[in-house]
Amino acid sequence: MNILGLQAKYRRLYHENSIWKLLRADNAPHILAFIVDLFAEQNEVPYGRARNVLDELIKSSREQGIWQTENNAAHYLNHWIHSGWLREIDGKLSKTDISETVLRFCQGLDERATHTTASHLRIVQDAVRDFVVALSENIEERVELLEQKKLVIQNEIDALLAGVVTQLEESEQKERIREIYQLASILTGDFRRVEDEIRLRDKELRLDMISGAYSRGEVLLSLMEKEQLLAQSDAGSAFDGFCQLLQDQDRSTEFREQLRSILNHPIAQQLSESQRKYLGQLMRELGRESSRVFQVRRRTEEGLRAYIESGAALENRLIDQFLSELEKNAVALLQSECDLKTEVQVDLAVGSIQLNSPESLALKSPTEHMDTRKVEEQQNKTEPSDQMLKYLDSVRVRAVAEKVYQTLAQKGVMSIAHLTQEHPVQAGLEELVAYLRIAKAIKAPQMQHTEQVELKDRSGVHLQASIPVYYLSTDLFPKNIDELAL
Repeated sequence: MNILGLQAKYRRLYHENSIWKLLRADNAPHILAFIVDLFAEQNEVPYGRARNVLDELIKSSREQGIWQTENNAAHYLNHWIHSGWLREIDGKLSKTDISETVLRFCQGLDERATHTTASHLRIVQDAVRDFVVALSENIEERVELLEQKKLVIQNEIDALLAGVVTQLEESEQKERIREIYQLASILTGDFRRVEDEIRLRDKELRLDMISGAYSRGEVLLSLMEKEQLLAQSDAGSAFDGFCQLLQDQDRSTEFREQLRSILNHPIAQQLSESQRKYLGQLMRELGRESSRVFQVRRRTEEGLRAYIESGAALENRLIDQFLSELEKNAVALLQSECDLKTEVQVDLAVGSIQLNSPESLALKSPTEHMDTRKVEEQQNKTEPSDQMLKYLDSVRVRAVAEKVYQTLAQKGVMSIAHLTQEHPVQAGLEELVAYLRIAKAIKAPQMQHTEQVELKDRSGVHLQASIPVYYLSTDLFPKNIDELAL
């Protein structure tokens, strides 16, 4: 590509790319500062709270002469949502992949690191070696490469058994822990891209339905093909990989313990407080992000199903065809040089007009009086009856939450089915609902498949229930269980 082609390419990106638009916006510093402050503690913030925060920011900026504007917070929030810099779902705002990318770019400017460090070189070397092994079709060559890798590991084991412990230098420790944070901070961006790609697939499919005469079977086939493309994308592969990690209790527990061990090491002081907090809550944040992706995918599929069943696609296609024919007739009329102000006589065949008054409405006959002859008056009692106390003997959700927390602290990440195996359900569906309320309160990640739970009610009748799969862990609980909205 010559220099003119490159100029045309970058000119197009300059005017069309949403990331570039955010960077070159006149009030970009205010937008980025507002996004960072708003989502410092939570990934989702109610729209009303965001509007109040932005109103206060605009007011203080006007008084200090930093940001002179006549628009209110609602105007800016709606504009940023329309531009794709923020996302609004069910009255809550969240960041998009565009804003995540811009914030990482600005953070990279403030925390410039050398890209030729030993840790980067080691990562590249390991990736190249593993890729060569995977690409090789020669069995002997692959065995030789794996033997070399095995020899290196065996030499390290022999050295440790001989009492030779090699410690990393302080500079290498700094490089590696910073590299861990940089790689971990990119993970949330993968989930943002999954959300954007889900919405893009939904938009493309709706456009195909409107523009072409597809049957419902063809629409469903196209949907499955786009879902397969989504799973094969970089963001989709990262999301599926995390789901596999979450479903494997041993791997997720090991990963969480390893992060905790790193943060307890003195080298963790090389990270800022916010960076250490991010790594400490990494599994919880990824669990929440994955839950958001599942919600977006489920909502998109439900909306698409309703769109197909309602026949809205066919109606939109007919309207587009009608407007197209109307435009063609208008152009033909214009080309025929017909006087558009010619008077014509047109008679419309209409029926007679019927007028009705409220008096013509047929009113319903009043219902007969209730027979109260057999009703006996009862005196109020100050002491509750045994029957009333029986109905008040309900499941205490807080006690169940404490029991769940103690079990998770001992066993690690578990689903509701695993928890009921440790503590069999004795109070029927009410106790099972308590487990589901606890999972919802701590925002436990929900999987797409279901699991079976064996339980029995108070009378001893055995039941079997099918419920969604939630993975619960102690990291999702607040420090004080009383803070849970149970």
